[in-house]
Amino acid sequence: MILDLILMNNYGFYIWASFGITIVACLTLYLKTKKVLRKYEKHFAAELEQLSDEERRMVLEKSKIANQVLASQNKTF
Repeated sequence: MILDLILMNNYGFYIWASFGITIVACLTLYLKTKKVLRKYEKHFAAELEQLSDEERRMVLEKSKIANQVLASQNKTF
C-alpha cells in the first residue's frame, strides 16, 4: 500500500521530483527575499540614525513600518 503511494502507477519519480523541485524553488525564493529585506532594514535603520531627534520622532510617529524595522533591529530611539 505504501509502495503504491510512492510509485503512483510508475509516475512516482516524476511526481515526487516535481514536488522536490517546487519545494527547493520556494525555499530559495523565501531565503533570497529574507536576505534582501534584512539588507534594506539595515540601510533604513542607518539612515534613521542620521536624522536629528525631532525628525526621527516625526518619522516614527507617522510610520508603522519604521517601528517594525526598529523592533526587528532591536534598536530604540
